[in-house]
Amino acid sequence: GIDVEKMDYNDPQTLKLIAGGKTVGVFQLESSGMQSFMKELKPQSFEDIVAGISLYRPGPMDFIPKYIQGKNDPSSITYAVPELKPILSATYGCIVYQEQVMQIVQQLGGYTLGRADLVRRAMSKKKQHVMEVERANFVSGNADENVPGCASKGIDAQTANGIFDSMMDFAKYAFNKSHAACYAVVAMQTAYLKCYYPSEFMAALMTSVIDNPGKLAGYIYEARAMGISLLPPDINESGMGFTAAMQEEKETGRRPIRYCLRAIKNIGRPVVEAIIQEREERGPFVDLEEFLTRMQQRGESLNKRTIENLIKAGACDCLRGTRKQNLHVYLQVMDGLSVTKESMEGQYSIFDYAPEEVKETLKTPLPDIGEFPQEVKLSFEKEVLGIYVSGHPLEEYLSFLKKNAKSSASEFFLDEESGGAGLKDRQETTIGGIITGKTVKYTKKNQAMAFLTVEDMTGSVEVIVFPKTYEENTWKLNEDEKVLIRGRVSAEEEKDAKLIAEKILLFSEVPSKVWLQFNSLASYEEKREELDRILQENPGKDEVYLFLKDTRKVRKYAGAGVQSGEELTAQLIRLLGEENVR
Repeated sequence: GIDVEKMDYNDPQTLKLIAGGKTVGVFQLESSGMQSFMKELKPQSFEDIVAGISLYRPGPMDFIPKYIQGKNDPSSITYAVPELKPILSATYGCIVYQEQVMQIVQQLGGYTLGRADLVRRAMSKKKQHVMEVERANFVSGNADENVPGCASKGIDAQTANGIFDSMMDFAKYAFNKSHAACYAVVAMQTAYLKCYYPSEFMAALMTSVIDNPGKLAGYIYEARAMGISLLPPDINESGMGFTAAMQEEKETGRRPIRYCLRAIKNIGRPVVEAIIQEREERGPFVDLEEFLTRMQQRGESLNKRTIENLIKAGACDCLRGTRKQNLHVYLQVMDGLSVTKESMEGQYSIFDYAPEEVKETLKTPLPDIGEFPQEVKLSFEKEVLGIYVSGHPLEEYLSFLKKNAKSSASEFFLDEESGGAGLKDRQETTIGGIITGKTVKYTKKNQAMAFLTVEDMTGSVEVIVFPKTYEENTWKLNEDEKVLIRGRVSAEEEKDAKLIAEKILLFSEVPSKVWLQFNSLASYEEKREELDRILQENPGKDEVYLFLKDTRKVRKYAGAGVQSGEELTAQLIRLLGEENVR
């Protein structure tokens, strides 16, 4: 077993994962805003995580630029008075914890520990009258109550008031350090598990959101981005939850994750338990007829919808025949079983004692009709699982989306920790995906507008198309159409954000360009021969542009156009580095 209590809380690999912003599924660090913050913060110790969690809140958030600047450039740190240095030096000149507020009023204002705690509580509960009284005491002192005040230290009123203002802004939302440290412990533990047990961690995450298709799709996308593939459900392999397979894949060294049976629509827990128990007691299932017979003998007769959904989900791929063949014959098999059950209730049939070769001849023959095309298999998976498993219709457009879409669907999801979405209200952004749902409604002026569901590889977004935009784009807004939509975010507290569409383009309408960045003309010339070879091997109509960082000039590539796509992007990244290819 894994004992996270004994882990190294300053583990370099775990901190590297966090600093890379790869914190999807990591406690407290999962939101897109927190991921960006961690990339900026570049935490190098557990203490940095504690501080980061404390800072990423309304109020303290205003100190983030100053904190990061101080961390990266200690010479930029300033203190209003020298007495603040021993209190704030560990946090680069910023107030980060409630305890620091208490230390400031103690050290600068001469407060007792008890009175300092009263100030902290008054600030956090926004007790205006108490704070105004304490401001006067902090700045000028109060002889009757034995409070020396900042004046006794020679600190002028303007400076003292400025320090008090900073404390008030901060303390409204601040954590005490022990509270933040507890959060940071769980954050480090979950990040450690993601770092060293990636497949098991992602499988557990997926199981935890089994009833939330939006979240589940986001975690599946993250797993794939980590090099972990997803295997379809399997009546011989799947469990009640998602599980990491025993065998690592040679290409990635990662263990794939097996989809669970419980996530298939119309498959209840008792059915899943019966399937697992039957195969554990009597071995794996071989074909559809044998599977249904054994389940019937257990007293668990599966209904038509259950069998159909198992086949459509790919859970019967381990059996004889293709999905198409088994969907074609399952009703016939069911009819045969019900006849046998009615005529021989409580008796053994000749089938139970027949030799294997005789049993084979008695089985329902599979028609020679091959398999469904990939797009049909994917649509079935989407129908019964709520997501695509064995592939995704957008897989071939990954580089296109990376180039043209600013946000993914997962950034619109409600972050339960912050109570909001990753995107801000009225923020302008662009998403790309497939239209999977469309509802047309009419305004009071009898003008048509639409509510779309647009899905990418991380989940779905609701898009609102008002009458003017709808009229201009009606012909594009059909289900299964691939679109890029630019618009403004509509975000409310405690809800997933939506997108209000302003411009809509079909993928086919988007002009494609390849941008390559070089430090200088000399660095371009150095790579030119290899670059020419790669571009010539991928001929097409997309234009290539070169950006030279030193002169900030853009040059159009002199050679022919290219066909941009995953393969070309991968080759260019290998040559120039990911940050230099768009």
